[in-house]
Amino acid sequence: MVRFTKMQGAGNDYVYINGVIEHIMDPGAFAKRISDRHFGIGSDGLVLILPSETCDFQMRMFNADGTEAEMCGNASRCVGKYVFDNKMTSKHSVTLETKAGVKTLKLFTKGDKVHQVEVDMGSPILNGLDIPVRLELDEVINYPLDINNKKFHITCVSMGNPHAIIYVDNVDSTDPATYGSIIESHPFFPKRTNVEFVEVVNRSLLKMRVWERGAGETLACGTGACATLVASVLNDVCERTATVRLLGGDLKIEWRENGHIYMTGPAVTVFTGEIEE
Repeated sequence: MVRFTKMQGAGNDYVYINGVIEHIMDPGAFAKRISDRHFGIGSDGLVLILPSETCDFQMRMFNADGTEAEMCGNASRCVGKYVFDNKMTSKHSVTLETKAGVKTLKLFTKGDKVHQVEVDMGSPILNGLDIPVRLELDEVINYPLDINNKKFHITCVSMGNPHAIIYVDNVDSTDPATYGSIIESHPFFPKRTNVEFVEVVNRSLLKMRVWERGAGETLACGTGACATLVASVLNDVCERTATVRLLGGDLKIEWRENGHIYMTGPAVTVFTGEIEE
């Protein structure tokens, strides 16, 4: 039996496993099984919390379809809560090794539990080939992409994983599934992409829905919220600090003068249990 903890950050829910004491032979297959909302635990994917030779901890994450992702902002906040609440660390500043580089987590506590986490997400990647997209441009801003005879203007940003941001008049009446799945796998994106549909409410409030690569529509995406702020600054529709409102709640995103993106939001434990590997 494998012991797990179900956690969510702004509704972006994952199954977390302490890889220091548990060993999953095939995490991709395990992620597919446990993510099923009818026959499994139900989640957007699997997160393994592992030892690190260079940081306090290492995070590996797998989407609901079993593919491994580089990074998830909401998941990284929950990792911070997990390691503190379970007394794996007493630090209020924790370094986390990810496939998108080292992230620093600042933990905010009430009593002996973490309730919010600020993540230094690092600097956004804007060069086209590095995002990656099949276009040699220093920045991919408001670029026209034809999908089924419909033209979308996309701004592309990587936060260690690729994002395509599209502005819409009303995000509530937008169905991300209609075009999100097509854009995700479009040849323009050699590693596929996450797709954000964004409504600009004002210069300090953005509403966003997301189609996540390998997971479909989710209630939140931390890296997507960060990419959305960057894209919105580049398109001059918001300030460098703004609230990004997702289906699962709000995230505060800042693009500070040091070039790094900082994301602050909740981390919540839902339940714990055991499941057969």
